[in-house]
Amino acid sequence: MAEDLQIAQGDKTAQYTSLIPQIKGLLEGEPDLVANLANVAAALKEQFNWFWVGFYVVKASELVLGPFQGPVACTRIRKGKGVCGTSWEQATTLIVPDVAAFPGHIACSSLSQSEIVVPLIRNGIVQAVLDVDSEHLAHFDETDKKYLEEIVALINI
Repeated sequence: MAEDLQIAQGDKTAQYTSLIPQIKGLLEGEPDLVANLANVAAALKEQFNWFWVGFYVVKASELVLGPFQGPVACTRIRKGKGVCGTSWEQATTLIVPDVAAFPGHIACSSLSQSEIVVPLIRNGIVQAVLDVDSEHLAHFDETDKKYLEEIVALINI
């Protein structure tokens, strides 16, 4: 697929349903994990203009910063720490409407107000997490969860 993203208008569902086939096209035939994570992060950032979109990859006993779009970020996160580490530990998607109210939240940026973290699970093991931050409170919902989980499932790792 050409690396030309068509930005969709409309409600959140319409935007995701337009974006998913484009992401499939970007991933198709590309075996390199870093390239694929980078393109997924860029496509999501372009479509939704979120504050921060990126991946943390499991390496040994911690999450290590991977491809992302947005301001500089925390480089390493331990299992069970912050939203990302908790999502990894629980192997579940976490929607946090107010990061200040999340116990143990790691404030990589004081501008981040809400967050969703989606684990990338293969063979029952979390391999990475997709982390998305917004500068608005309660920005993410079940619609985001549904479609971001679908997008993460497309990534070969």
